[in-house]
Amino acid sequence: MTADSVPAQVGTGGEAPSDDPYALRAGDIKEPPRDLRGTVRRLGPGMILSAAVVGSGELITTTSLGAKAGFVLLWLVIASALVKVWVQMELARWTILTGKTALAGYGQVPPKAGRVGWINVLWILMDFAKMLQRGGMIGGAAAAFSILAPIGGAPLGRTSLTVWTVIVVASVVALMYTGRYGLVEKAGFITVVFFTLSTVALAVGLPWTEFGYGGSDLASGLTLSIPAGTLGFAVAMFGITGVGADEMTTYTYWCLEKGYARWTGPDDGTEARARRAEGWIRVMRIDALTSWVVCTLCTLSFYIIGAAILHRQKLVPEGNDMITTLSRMYTDTLGPAGKYLFLIGAIAVLYSTIIASTASVPRLWTNTLGLLGVFDWRDVKARQRVIRLLTVVLPPLWAAFYLYLQEPVLMVQIGGIAGGIFLLAVVIAVWRLRATEVDPRFRRNPVLNGALVLSSTAIGALGIYSVLDVLGFGVGS
Repeated sequence: MTADSVPAQVGTGGEAPSDDPYALRAGDIKEPPRDLRGTVRRLGPGMILSAAVVGSGELITTTSLGAKAGFVLLWLVIASALVKVWVQMELARWTILTGKTALAGYGQVPPKAGRVGWINVLWILMDFAKMLQRGGMIGGAAAAFSILAPIGGAPLGRTSLTVWTVIVVASVVALMYTGRYGLVEKAGFITVVFFTLSTVALAVGLPWTEFGYGGSDLASGLTLSIPAGTLGFAVAMFGITGVGADEMTTYTYWCLEKGYARWTGPDDGTEARARRAEGWIRVMRIDALTSWVVCTLCTLSFYIIGAAILHRQKLVPEGNDMITTLSRMYTDTLGPAGKYLFLIGAIAVLYSTIIASTASVPRLWTNTLGLLGVFDWRDVKARQRVIRLLTVVLPPLWAAFYLYLQEPVLMVQIGGIAGGIFLLAVVIAVWRLRATEVDPRFRRNPVLNGALVLSSTAIGALGIYSVLDVLGFGVGS
């Protein structure tokens, strides 16, 4: 195990800096809240996660799948949103108990590949594919801005898209440059509340329009069938909607920066520490489940909207016309004014996801560089410098992919397939870390254990399918 994979703790070689959110110090211990009000005040990482999840997966992929397949794949949307949260909570529980980041844990799973583990290598490969997905999100936001306020000609012309892409990237970098956790949490909370209320309201209101749906439509979506020609898109949707592999990984960093592990304190083997851990794990579970409710509501709403409005008109979002096609969900029900309501909502959804990615991905790459020995992860000032440098460098790189390809739906789908493959590796890591570093005291709940087994089985099936498809065995035909 490298030094970078060990959290700075009292009694492990000296005191860590007091301003290090990734260090465990006896002086930072706090008792977990015992009432609902106190618990709500300690929530937060889940809102950042919701902002990251809902943007590309729900707005683009889920709506596009509804437009292509109709109501028939509603069961898959429900399954996608339901099964992953249990793996997420298991990984976060390990983080609270150990004070380690997910990438550090991945590095402990054999076989090793130099200074890191094979899952770290797979994460690096996945993140290159995810760059396309993030570029697609930037392109979607730029297209929405371009339609709302075109620059230099046609709304979706090259000049307008390029200028708005630069503006989106520059504004996000400026906002996230400081890297402060509190700022990220507040931005996530505001945008999550806005797009959740607006999206759910539209889906619930559809039965009172010409695109209404009824119980028979919803029932047809629970038959566990997959129409011909939608399998590949469905797998991408399963990989990207709900909590994806990268969001599970990132969630451990937000739990650390929020303070759940720090407030639990270093493991001194005492009963008091074990009880604190149980209390903060309970807060984390409420936080994760709150995020799950938000993501599920938005996922189902976007799918139903796509199936009820776009599928019936044979409209499938593609290329830069994606935003224009998606806007039909609003204009066809609310009239011309609905277009502007949709554009504002789309910007909020996509922009929030870009913010979350710009805040999280530099942290993951910084941790990776620390694990590789490029610098000392425990050096707070060096860590902050690298995070800020990557905050400036990575978003323009994602945007460059979009400006070159100009296919946001395809780019997001590629990222979803890569995420589906990486999910399998995350499940393997979770079970390994659970067996080797989680005390049996924290593994006794039969309901949570059963949910974890079901979740792992579903994710494992997805991962095996995705690997076979990538290797060219034709399972996606």
